[in-house]
Amino acid sequence: MTKFTFSIENPSQQYIHISAEFKVSEEVTFIHLPSWRPGRYQLANFAKNVRNFVVMDSNNQKLEFQKANKDCWAVKTAGHSVIKVNYNYFADTINAGSSYLDATQLYVNPVNCCVFMHETFNYPVSIELKVPSHWDVASSMERVENGYQVESMEEFMDTPFIASEQLQHREYESKGTRFHVWFNGEVKPQWDRLLKDFQKFTDEQIKRFTEFPVKEYHFINLILPYKAYHGVEHQKSTVISLGPSYEVFGELYKELLGVSSHELYHTWNVKAIRPIELFPYDFTKENYSKLGYLCEGVTTYMGDLFLWKSGVFNEKQYFDEFTQQLQKHFDNFGRFNYSVAESSFDTWLDGYEVGAPNRKVSIYTEGCLLAFVTDIEIRRANDDKFGLDEVMKYLYFNYALEGKGVSEKDYQAAIENIAGCSFQWLFDDYINGSKPFESIIANALEHIGLELDHEPSKLYSHGRLGLKASPVGKDFIVQNMYQGGPAEIAGIMIGDRIVAVNGFACDGELDKWLAYFDDDAKTITVNRAGNMLDLTFPEVNRNFYTDYSIKKIADPTKRQQIAFDRWKK
Repeated sequence: MTKFTFSIENPSQQYIHISAEFKVSEEVTFIHLPSWRPGRYQLANFAKNVRNFVVMDSNNQKLEFQKANKDCWAVKTAGHSVIKVNYNYFADTINAGSSYLDATQLYVNPVNCCVFMHETFNYPVSIELKVPSHWDVASSMERVENGYQVESMEEFMDTPFIASEQLQHREYESKGTRFHVWFNGEVKPQWDRLLKDFQKFTDEQIKRFTEFPVKEYHFINLILPYKAYHGVEHQKSTVISLGPSYEVFGELYKELLGVSSHELYHTWNVKAIRPIELFPYDFTKENYSKLGYLCEGVTTYMGDLFLWKSGVFNEKQYFDEFTQQLQKHFDNFGRFNYSVAESSFDTWLDGYEVGAPNRKVSIYTEGCLLAFVTDIEIRRANDDKFGLDEVMKYLYFNYALEGKGVSEKDYQAAIENIAGCSFQWLFDDYINGSKPFESIIANALEHIGLELDHEPSKLYSHGRLGLKASPVGKDFIVQNMYQGGPAEIAGIMIGDRIVAVNGFACDGELDKWLAYFDDDAKTITVNRAGNMLDLTFPEVNRNFYTDYSIKKIADPTKRQQIAFDRWKK
């Protein structure tokens, strides 16, 4: 058995002391630290946080080692059966996928900070936490007499935990599975409201799949005093960071519901139904896959849809969430340049940053819209008897439970099997191609009695000038521009800092000043890398950025009404 011990001798320095004990049998043993974590398919290079790395034998004598690469140590272990690895890990970042230490809490994602060996990867792991005795622990780890235990290093890498004096806890049951809800940080949970809503969407998701993959599940919520929104999926838990504290059960409550439903659906989709390229995970290098649209896109679509199906969201709330995805899609000109499959492959390159303007698309947004189209087109093909739900259930029982990864061909075959017709057009033109989505979205909406509505953006800078800028203090930073629009023609560049309109300081009100000078020539002053420039918009009699929404057709046919009801129910 592998053993890990975590101690916090001086929490103000934010270094977690980690000790790991492994059995060895080779003359040279390679000790690895993961270079990325599931849920964020991008190299993280966690080894940059390691200091005081030491390896000893069973008699506490130091063993000789050298770095094999940036996050691998080659240790001379000839004649030894057990080694102990000691090091400190700097844990100063608190989000849903990080590790963090201060005087009030120890938060650990083992995939950030725990070393491993390939030879013992499937051995059971015991965990000891040297923390204050009055601290509670939120985790899916099994409690044993002297600490905790998991079945293997693979499970440990997927098992975050928080030891803290601030934890609040409740639980509920759905279809024989026990669900735990934890809050850490300053928050006043409205437990009755939350448990009622969580019960609804949990019941609905399990009903669709007919079973839950694990016997116990933990929602671990890190509540922060500042703006935060992040969730990371695990097989037996999720960690969600959200803030500020005072809005968690106010304006942010729908966000809490949305991310919780999304992460729960991941228990089936990506933790169980996994792309073949990630089956199993290789933590030492990139695991390239084109299936981000399946992993994150389908989950984004289903997470919100189940909130509506279960009655947690009303129709307007669901339509609002769907409209947000439409707006992101139409505002991103990268959709003409890079497919969602290509963008998925490139998450390892720059998938979680804005990156080069209009180069790529979001696997969440484009994947969500393609999941919607797939769902509706399957339903159209079989008289609305079955949809994408049946595809995902098929993949779960025939791939995940059979210990097999899913390829793009497997996903396409499952869709075509349920639909009874070819979907080659979808994969060629839209998933692996960059053909515009407008027609297929409109056709899918029409089938269920909905239509796409649009009008010029209400913001003057967006609708009339083709300019998107974000406030920074009293000024505005240019984020994007409509291709061929007035802002681009005027010579404005992304990153310019807009400080004035026609000689008047923006003072936090860019759009009001622009609208005020509607009938006049408009010149803005920008700070570009320290140079002050005056740039004049050309006069153009048309609109640019558009606000999108969906609405019900005024007089739907009986066929459309039936399709809508079956889609929802």
